[in-house]
Amino acid sequence: MATTPRKSAKKAARKAAREPAEKADAALDQRILEATLAMADEEGWSSLRLRRVAERLELPLSEVLTHYRDLDAVADAWFRRALAAMLSTPPDEIAALPARERLHLVLMRWFDCLAPYKRVTGEMLSGKLHLPHAHHWVPMIFNLSRTIHWLRDTAMLDAGGRRREIEEVGLTGLFLATLAVWLRDESEGQARTRAFLARGLGLADDILARCDRRRPEAA
Repeated sequence: MATTPRKSAKKAARKAAREPAEKADAALDQRILEATLAMADEEGWSSLRLRRVAERLELPLSEVLTHYRDLDAVADAWFRRALAAMLSTPPDEIAALPARERLHLVLMRWFDCLAPYKRVTGEMLSGKLHLPHAHHWVPMIFNLSRTIHWLRDTAMLDAGGRRREIEEVGLTGLFLATLAVWLRDESEGQARTRAFLARGLGLADDILARCDRRRPEAA
């Protein structure tokens, strides 16, 4: 059944009425996230309580709860921001680059986004890996896998089959190794992390090239 002009107008009016509230919710999400990060930077992630975040923002604790169920949800929002930064890489800026340069640029957008609160980010990860927090481990595995899938997609790696499986395993290992370097990197502009990642991608590129050369011989 076709939508009448009157129904279309009502639908548009309802959407327009919702937009200010949705924008306000999104803005408050960001205010709570930023305040939590700033306070964690002052006193440490494990010592922080959302009650004190609510006090600083002069909000009821119940209002904070409607946006974040706990501190782990705040951490998840922080990592989603990094993923969004990675995905915002303009395709036309990297399309002409070799694969390893595309991967380097895209991955560094993830690390650069988190850099202002590097210590807090490390504490978030330590909290998720804390032995009594086993319920966080499985979601972390899925989030890591999802990040690698988005990394490949953003960097325009379109291989399938066995090649895709090798790339995913290799990129997962390199991502985790680079993360470990990044967490201890105090060099200007994260130069140490950039160099480590470039070497790792170069090595991976060489290994895949050798595999590709051997494939016809095996066949």
